[in-house]
Amino acid sequence: QRRAEQRQLLSRLADLAEEEGADLVLLSGDLLDGRQTYRETAQALAQTLGEIPCPVFIAPGNHDPYGPRSPYALLPWPENVHIFQSAALEPIPMPKLGCTLWGAAFTSPSREDSPLSGFSVPAGDGGVHIGVLHADVAGKGRYAPLPEEDIAASGLTYLALGHVHACSGLRRAGDVFWAYPGCPEGRGFDEAGEKGCLIVDVTHQGTTAKFVPLCCREYRTQEVDISTLYQTLTGLEYSDDLVRLTLTGEAETVPSLASIAQQAAPYFFYVEVTDATTLPK
Repeated sequence: QRRAEQRQLLSRLADLAEEEGADLVLLSGDLLDGRQTYRETAQALAQTLGEIPCPVFIAPGNHDPYGPRSPYALLPWPENVHIFQSAALEPIPMPKLGCTLWGAAFTSPSREDSPLSGFSVPAGDGGVHIGVLHADVAGKGRYAPLPEEDIAASGLTYLALGHVHACSGLRRAGDVFWAYPGCPEGRGFDEAGEKGCLIVDVTHQGTTAKFVPLCCREYRTQEVDISTLYQTLTGLEYSDDLVRLTLTGEAETVPSLASIAQQAAPYFFYVEVTDATTLPK
């Protein structure tokens, strides 16, 4: 059921792009998990992106790197979808929008250099320059570490980033705005909270961004004192979320987690129970 809901996410994204009159949709990598991608998932992705009434740009990430055997190379993609294929930045002039889009791809599961190292937009063209990359800002690891100094020196107007699963909000390095939207649908308790995308307005006068929820359900953790557990459960209304109840406080005996989970199950789409209680000394 969760897999089906994740596929429905694509339709919600397409509907939102149409409702907002988006000029571009930027997808900054890890759309697919290259190690266990269902072909029908990639086909559904391609079909739905083709229904978006504007150009769509994909910058493959470390989980879905571009390569000769990747779904990006093996499947037919709609005409409005452009997939970056090289680790080197590729410019896409868009004269009707008065902008140039710059993007690059992971071509293997790791990349140890900064994708903006030594890069600077051409001076004097007067246009807006937007980047879309999968990278790790201020990171030190194997996933395109990107110093903020490189962002500031790039001369981009806005940089759309992927890799971090939590929304960063709109940030700034020098005169360059950048942001991570986070993942649009959580897949576990390590991706808790409201998930969605960013709608960004980029002009010479300034850049603004607003977060729009897209997730069908949230993963969340809720602490419950063991002494008020049953009062808490009887006072609950049904929740469509996936919830981890963490028991706290002092318990007389070790709690029976399976029994408590069974009692809590009717109140949630999914629930699990963990024990953080202490026993009397």
